[in-house]
Amino acid sequence: MAHVMVDEQNQLWELWMKEKDKEACDRLVRLYMPLVHYHVQRIAVGLPRNVNRDDLLSHGQFGLFDALEKFNLERDLKFDTYASFRIRGAILDGLRKIDWLPRSMREKVKKVESTIEKLEQQYGRYVTAEEIAEEIDMTVQEVSQIVSEQFTANMLSIDEYTQDSEKRDTFMSTIKDGATLSPEQVLMKETTKQELVELVSQLSEKEKLVVSLFYYEGLTLTEIGQVMKLSTSRISQIHSKAISRLQTAFKRHKLENS
Repeated sequence: MAHVMVDEQNQLWELWMKEKDKEACDRLVRLYMPLVHYHVQRIAVGLPRNVNRDDLLSHGQFGLFDALEKFNLERDLKFDTYASFRIRGAILDGLRKIDWLPRSMREKVKKVESTIEKLEQQYGRYVTAEEIAEEIDMTVQEVSQIVSEQFTANMLSIDEYTQDSEKRDTFMSTIKDGATLSPEQVLMKETTKQELVELVSQLSEKEKLVVSLFYYEGLTLTEIGQVMKLSTSRISQIHSKAISRLQTAFKRHKLENS
């Protein structure tokens, strides 16, 4: 700000405070933008990488506009000091709005995170939920819940760019489509299906019927028992025997063809 003369600053302030001159406001905003960048930098240091700094900058600019609107030149207070409170407050308010976790849960998340870091440094390995729970006097269920809440709170936009400096890919392009099989997987699936059909044909008639009703028709063992007029326990025995025979035959078949 040193390049702007004090007299010029005073003129800008006078134009803005008395006449709400838009050009004067724009010049004051440009004059104090380094203050916004300063607070964005300070706050961003302690945030996850997925938090967009442009969003922080936008919140900070809103705080600067608010400070310009509400600042009183007659008060014995430097604008830099007053604006810093407004800018920092606007950035933190913006972060709270996108944070799904209440403050109490966020504090617990920080406690668990610091404990994990401490124990991993101490043991030189990944630590278990039991070890974390014992260290901070919580139940294993509480620790698991806190970790789960942490994952759901740190959300990413799939249209944002990844942190890979060599590529400019969005997160969408890095998501693996687990539902679509590769040509090799399709061929393997069809081959396995044919092998199973062949092995099922070698079962007894009762075993084939139980397997068909259970896996293809979706009936329960009790319902199959009603259809075949047998007890549920008897159907369970037939089912177990059929599966055992299929597993044994399938393993033998794989060995013979390997």
